[in-house]
Amino acid sequence: MNELIIELSEISPREFFGQQNEHIELLKKYFPKLKIVARGNKIMVYGDEELLEEFDKRFNMLMDHFIKFNKLDENVIERVLTSTGKEEYPSSNNSAEVLVHGVGGKLIKAQTANQRKLVDLMGKNDMVFAIGPAGTGKTYTGVALAVKALKEKQVKRIILTRPAVEAGENLGFLPGDLKEKLDPYMQPLYDALRDMITHEKLEMFIEKGVIQIAPLAFMRGRTLDNAFVILDEAQNTTHAQMKMFLTRMGKSAKFMITGDPGQIDLPRRTVSGLKEALLVLKDVKGIGMVYLDDKDVIRHKLVKSIISAYKEIEHAE
Repeated sequence: MNELIIELSEISPREFFGQQNEHIELLKKYFPKLKIVARGNKIMVYGDEELLEEFDKRFNMLMDHFIKFNKLDENVIERVLTSTGKEEYPSSNNSAEVLVHGVGGKLIKAQTANQRKLVDLMGKNDMVFAIGPAGTGKTYTGVALAVKALKEKQVKRIILTRPAVEAGENLGFLPGDLKEKLDPYMQPLYDALRDMITHEKLEMFIEKGVIQIAPLAFMRGRTLDNAFVILDEAQNTTHAQMKMFLTRMGKSAKFMITGDPGQIDLPRRTVSGLKEALLVLKDVKGIGMVYLDDKDVIRHKLVKSIISAYKEIEHAE
């Protein structure tokens, strides 16, 4: 029987192996034909030479991730162990860097291969579409890029917008003033910003119009210059809304469009502006497109299982 011994140096075995060696148990699940023993700062693995080589490669990828991000969880382990190879888990020097030093010293980075691809694409293009299911970090990564651009004075303002489908674009029917009407629907955008900008500074930016959060209907007739603009939940735009939004782009602007074509809330027989735009613009130079999937889910591990379960019934219909 062949043997592989890996010694952890500069890495805390307790953190790397997980509570009660839960990360080691996960490795055993993915490599059932190998005998894996963790002792102290060493891991001993016994089995077929070919499998040991594969284990060694994956384990090194996990160590690289831990050294870079100083954390490891089940989602990361599953992504690394199920990726088709190193090429699916790249990290250029730029895309692995800290995007924003958030509130309370939180370091905000792109955490998955596709999130890093999104960062790279945003650096190379003025307009990027980020497509994927809930929890894949597309909006959060986009907001981090916008805050980074603002802090580095690449743009003068951030504009975050969503089509107000649940409320209906006609917001006049809702009680209360405009801010009260919009706040619940725009909450995910506020949540991301609160991770990255202190409460006082965020309030000041909103008051001065440096950060604007508004429904898509309010974009009509504007030209958006020197701004990082994110259209979130873009699957709920119509043809006219999407065309209107895309043509608002002014000079020195960065546009990011995020959405999940699997979660459309539009009336039946209404074509999603996002689906249409992805087809119409796929070959336009200067526009990037990245597709995130359940491997990019960074919420609770159950979210990934939920997405997979729904995918099965949706494909069966």
